[in-house]
Amino acid sequence: MRLSMTSSLKTLIRDLHRRRGRERRGLALAEGVRLVEEALRAGVPLRGAAISAALEGTTRGEALKSALQRDGVAIERVSDVELAELADTEHPQGVVVVVEPRRWTLDDIVAEPGSPVLVLDGVQDPGNVGTILRSALGLGAAGVVTLKGTAELTNPKVVRGSMGAFFRLPAVSADENTYLGWARERGIENWVAAADGVPLEPGAARAHPAAVGLVLGNEGAGVSASLEAAASRRVAIRLAPGSESLNVAIAAAILLREVARVD
Repeated sequence: MRLSMTSSLKTLIRDLHRRRGRERRGLALAEGVRLVEEALRAGVPLRGAAISAALEGTTRGEALKSALQRDGVAIERVSDVELAELADTEHPQGVVVVVEPRRWTLDDIVAEPGSPVLVLDGVQDPGNVGTILRSALGLGAAGVVTLKGTAELTNPKVVRGSMGAFFRLPAVSADENTYLGWARERGIENWVAAADGVPLEPGAARAHPAAVGLVLGNEGAGVSASLEAAASRRVAIRLAPGSESLNVAIAAAILLREVARVD
């Protein structure tokens, strides 16, 4: 439902800064001109927008305000000071929007050869998770599954870091057993990324005949023992001598480029 005239958009936005509020309401926040533009392009339902004079200070911001009005989004004008208090960033560009993200399920993820599913086990940093979503969309992944200990998908930092991928790419939180059962039913092979795995050669994995679940874990602890046991292959990235590891978001992009077919 859209916000009623008696609803307090500001109260709602404050509540959505808390995980419990996002989970209870099934809503998330988007702030900044580009991210709100992406939400509009993706057709994500918008439940209300707080805007300040700062948004109308540029041609692009004025165009965004007009687009929100054309879409029938309930708009509440606030002062720049109030907007800054409602935002999670230092430079929200005069707009914070309440979005109703699609509730994806595992069945929405259609993994097939050349279009892997990316599985995150205990990837705690929301900025990394957001960047991984962005890379997954850009590099042809079928979707993303987040397991226990991974940053929550509607965390504002995840949404921002995804640069709009959050609105378009199937992304599902699941427990480990549910994921493994789903993967078995669909013939998905699990490949675990590990520092001591076999380095993927350029192009080698892209010719693999089966669908792949590419599993990445916490940079310190790696993946769980049960995921290791379920894996058919342990893969790695060939690094220069003296280098021990890469940031998990960078590693995800490199591995996806080898496993996914984007050309």
